[in-house]
Amino acid sequence: MFDKFKDECGVFGIKGHEEAANLTYLGLYSLQHRGQESAGIVSHRDGNLNSYRRMGLVADIFKESNIRDLEGDAAVGHVRYSTAGSSKPENAQPILITCQHGQIAISHNGNLVNADAVRKRLEKLGSIFNTDSDSEVILHLIARSTKVQVEDAIIEALSQVEGAYSCVFLTKDKLIAVRDPHGFRPLALGNLGEATLFASETCAFDLMDGTFEREIEPGEMMVVSSLGLRKTLKPFEPKPTRQCVFEHIYFSRPDGYMFGESVQGFRERLGAKLADEAGIDADLVVPVPDSGVCAAIGYSQQSNIPFSFGLIRNHYVGRTFIEPKQAIRHFGVKVKLNPVRRLIKDQRIILVDDSLVRGTTSRKIIKMVRNAGAREVHMCISAPPSTHPCFYGIDTPTRQELIASSHTIDEIRKYIGADSLHYISLDGMFSCLEGSKTEDYCEACFTGNYIIPFPKQKGVEV
Repeated sequence: MFDKFKDECGVFGIKGHEEAANLTYLGLYSLQHRGQESAGIVSHRDGNLNSYRRMGLVADIFKESNIRDLEGDAAVGHVRYSTAGSSKPENAQPILITCQHGQIAISHNGNLVNADAVRKRLEKLGSIFNTDSDSEVILHLIARSTKVQVEDAIIEALSQVEGAYSCVFLTKDKLIAVRDPHGFRPLALGNLGEATLFASETCAFDLMDGTFEREIEPGEMMVVSSLGLRKTLKPFEPKPTRQCVFEHIYFSRPDGYMFGESVQGFRERLGAKLADEAGIDADLVVPVPDSGVCAAIGYSQQSNIPFSFGLIRNHYVGRTFIEPKQAIRHFGVKVKLNPVRRLIKDQRIILVDDSLVRGTTSRKIIKMVRNAGAREVHMCISAPPSTHPCFYGIDTPTRQELIASSHTIDEIRKYIGADSLHYISLDGMFSCLEGSKTEDYCEACFTGNYIIPFPKQKGVEV
């Protein structure tokens, strides 16, 4: 749902196709849910890299004319929501530089926890930064490397940073994909005929009839040459895998496959497990669209309580809208959601959503459902309580803003105005995994168990 965690970023890369920029546009369009702030493409043609990046949505930024200017056989793209660095045009990616290794472009998904410290060190050595994005830190480290091969310079640079990174790099003759040793953020490998594809999610391959091959492994680097040859490296010291479980619960599109799991299948199992744990007697299961739909389906099937779209979402609402001068209560929610009174009136409603962060939106939705005539409203969340912020690529609120960090479940229930409130348990959530292991996931947002400590000098309460 809206007013939750800010989305992270989406990356795409392709090499070996004459319509690389056009296909990158399609890939970014598929990944738009991962960032609506800015988008960009860097392409290769005749030994040169060309860039086009702007603030806004993919379909608004790219037209036939600027796609034509990006013609070439290789490209990288990026959609962004600021997790590190403020919202301004210069922070849009891919970032393109020219250095002793030639032209290099980076598309980065993740967050570097030591970026500030490395940046200060580089500035003392004379580096001049054009953005406040942590991704530019990586490029400065590459530029300073004395390694001959660009992939070796990238390895040397990434060995100096800590945190989450799934990156695709483009040079005049190579496309390089790399994932951090913990594997926090996803990165998939695919193909389209003879062309190699990389993307944050497999749904980016589907739109162009590409084929998903496998996921880039934690700590793996893949180098694709101008001849299309692939070289796989494992250059980093192995570390415990810590994939982001919120990718499954919230961020990723349900039609994708990630970390060995079908996203939709996992979410439906979450809903079924939540039904077992909550045990509510009610008349109707209603999802909070669109994020709660899959879990609500699972909840309904497991509980044998009918499912219905009792809340309708307006899909044409932009990021801003003009509010009327006359005050309308809960206008921000009403412009995006509207209850179906015929379904809700006199019913005991189970509202299913995937997370509850500050509680303000849930409170307004429950009020709306009650005003539509519901006899009871029970709130069910297909994630455990979010008690700690994420420092690995998700722009979560501070801990003080996370309602579950300082309030009991019953206090939260009273605040949002529900008859009951149920979160899935941590063990219940992990029991829904099928293709991967519990110990391979990061759960810091639920437990505060950070595998990479966040620097104390940030002054952020963890």
